[in-house]
Amino acid sequence: MNRRHAIYNWLRSNPFKVDLAAMLLLLLLLGPTYLVAGRPEEFLVSCALILPLAWRRVRPVYAAAVVVLVCLIQWALAITPVAGQVAVPLVIYATAAYGPTWASRAVLGLGLAGSVMLTTRLYSNSPEIGILDLTIGALYTVLISLLVLVSWTIGDLTRVRRLQLQALEDRARRLEIEHQQERELAAADERSHIAREMHDIVAHSLSVIITQADGARYAAAANPAVATDALATIAATGRGSLGEMRRLLGVLRSDEASPTRPQPGLGDLDELLLGFRAAGLQFSFEQSGTPRRHLPPGAELTAYRVVQEALTNVIKHAGPRACATASLEWQSRGLHIDVHDDGRGAAAEPPQGGGGKGLLGMAERISLYDGSLAAGPATGGGFHLSAFIPYSEA
Repeated sequence: MNRRHAIYNWLRSNPFKVDLAAMLLLLLLLGPTYLVAGRPEEFLVSCALILPLAWRRVRPVYAAAVVVLVCLIQWALAITPVAGQVAVPLVIYATAAYGPTWASRAVLGLGLAGSVMLTTRLYSNSPEIGILDLTIGALYTVLISLLVLVSWTIGDLTRVRRLQLQALEDRARRLEIEHQQERELAAADERSHIAREMHDIVAHSLSVIITQADGARYAAAANPAVATDALATIAATGRGSLGEMRRLLGVLRSDEASPTRPQPGLGDLDELLLGFRAAGLQFSFEQSGTPRRHLPPGAELTAYRVVQEALTNVIKHAGPRACATASLEWQSRGLHIDVHDDGRGAAAEPPQGGGGKGLLGMAERISLYDGSLAAGPATGGGFHLSAFIPYSEA
């Protein structure tokens, strides 16, 4: 069973090789007959009709055009039908199944017209045409037309089935993506609840520690034993709070495995940019100015995430062959980040309020440090993102 599926998948994924082999087989079966019989013109016509069959699925329009041209030449030169005429229904089927709609309709009309032209040519050479000849000619016309209609109908049904399978595959893919997004949103919602719980626990524990510390400070001079008890309470509360925080942070980081390396900062940008270049993104990067002082680690992480998210959006939304420029400029008040691409612009991820969760996340990160973010389609085309992170930490 597996071997049969493997053969079937190979036949589906290699249409040109399969059609080329079938074309060569037909040439070997049908071509030499005319050479042996001493009819070279019929050999050439038969070969000219069979050769385009190698491209009947990968280039159906061109294959049909060559077959139609050869048939017209054959009709004009009054060459009798040849064995290579079997290519006509095969090409009609392939064009209806794999070609554009206009080409499918065109080969149907040409095939029906050809059936009439063929029989009229065959019987027009006869000096006397009787009722029997007309009847036989009409019967040939009907039979050839039926062959054309059957070939076209089977091809059109194949097209419909192929489109239905593609639609089902696309729908299954979209459903899988939607389910994955729902799972991620549910996990993110749960983590937000955990984060609020962590805030309440830490806030309560800090209140206890502050209260005990103030009491110990006031009681230290009069009753050192009370201060010792208060310090013991502070230590126990601190250890308990630290344990709770570690457990909650472990849950917040439970996507796959909790990372052990430090969070990235501006010093890790070179490694990040190498990853984007390895992914095939064409962009230039420059850094100018001198920092007046170091940004806090959280602000550096925010700047790193802004560059990462902006370049990721270029890959996801800017379209093929899009180029980007990214720059970091240290100003007197802080760090200015600028990313611009020449892609599809309005088709990129929408700005805040338009459904762009990545940009909303960046805006929230930057707002923690009193920064600003502006993003949207650029005037001259493409998409532009500008962010500013001041030195002062909020």
